Amino acid sequence: MKRLIELKYAVIFTIIFSGIMSSTSCTPKHAEQGKRPDYVMVIHGGAGTITRTNMTPEVEESYRTSLMEALIAGEKVLKDGGSSTDAVIASIILLEDNPLFNAGKGAVYNEAGEIAHDAAIMEGFEGKAGAVGMVNTIKHPILAANAVMNDGKHVFLVGDGAESFAEKSGLEIVSPEYFFTQKQWDKFENSLKTKPEPAFPVQSKSGTVGAVALDRKGNLAAGTSTGGMHFKSVGRIGDSPVIGAGTYADNKSCAVSATGHGEFFIRNVVAYDIAARMLYAGKSLKDASEDVVMVKLASLDAGGGIIAVDKDGNIAMPFNTAGMYRGFVKAGEQAVVKIYADE
Repeated sequence: MKRLIELKYAVIFTIIFSGIMSSTSCTPKHAEQGKRPDYVMVIHGGAGTITRTNMTPEVEESYRTSLMEALIAGEKVLKDGGSSTDAVIASIILLEDNPLFNAGKGAVYNEAGEIAHDAAIMEGFEGKAGAVGMVNTIKHPILAANAVMNDGKHVFLVGDGAESFAEKSGLEIVSPEYFFTQKQWDKFENSLKTKPEPAFPVQSKSGTVGAVALDRKGNLAAGTSTGGMHFKSVGRIGDSPVIGAGTYADNKSCAVSATGHGEFFIRNVVAYDIAARMLYAGKSLKDASEDVVMVKLASLDAGGGIIAVDKDGNIAMPFNTAGMYRGFVKAGEQAVVKIYADE
C-alpha cells in the first residue's frame, strides 16, 4: 500500500512539474509565434507578362513607388484604428488614379473604343458586398461599389443604373474622356488593325488592382477594381466584380482579391474556392491558395494570381505568370513591394 501511495504522488509531481515547465517556457513561445498581428495590408496591381526585359529602370521605379504609396495609404488607415474596408478603399483609390494600372485612369478600351470599369468590395464581419460593372463616368469605381454595399438593397449594379446610383449617392462623376490615356488608346488603335482575340495575359505592364486587409478588430475586407480585358467584347464583365470569383471576404477564413483571365476565375469561383478549402478541408491559406492558383488554374492554362490574408494575419500572394505587382505590410514590420517571380 505504501508503495502505491508513493507511486501515486510521484505521478502527480511529474504531471505538475511538466505543467509548470510547459507554462513557463513552451506555451509563451508558441503563443508568441501564433500571435495575430494588430493589422495586415496587402495590395496588387495586376499579374501578367511582367519581366525585367520589358521594363526600364525608370518605369520599374515608378511602379515600385506607386505600389508603396498605395500600400502606405491603406496601412495608415489601419494604424490609426480604421476599418479594413476603409483601408482597402484608401489603397485602391490611389491605384485607380494612377495611369500605370488598368483601373480608373489607366483603364484599357473595349472593341468599341469605350472604357468599361468593374469594381467590387466585400467585408468579412457580416458578409456584406457591393459591386458595379460597365461604368465609365464614375471617377472612383471602388467608391461606387462601396456605396452599393452600404445601401444594402442590392449587391451588383451595372451600366447606366450603376452610374445613376453613384451620382445620387454623391460620388464624383466625370466625362468618359477623363480616363483617356494615350498609351491605352494607341494599343486600341493597333488592335483595330490586327483584330486580336481578347486573351490573357495581354502584352502589357498594366493590370487590375486590388487590396485585402485585416484590421485591429479582426475584421477582414477585400476590394478589386479593373478596366477589364483589353479589346474585350462590348458588355463583357470579368471576375473582379463577381463576388466569390475575383473578390471575397469572410472573417472565418480569409479575404481574397484576384487578377487574371477572368473567365477562368469566374468558372472556378477562385476567391471562394480558396476560402472553402480552408473552412471545409482544413487547409492553411498558403496551401489553399497555391492549390487553386498554381495547380488548378495552371492546369487550365489560366494565367493570373491572387493576394489574400487570413483571420490570423497570414498572407499569400501566389501567381502563375512571369510577374505580379504586389506589396504587403504587417503591424510593426517594414512595408515590402515586389514585381517579379524571383523576388
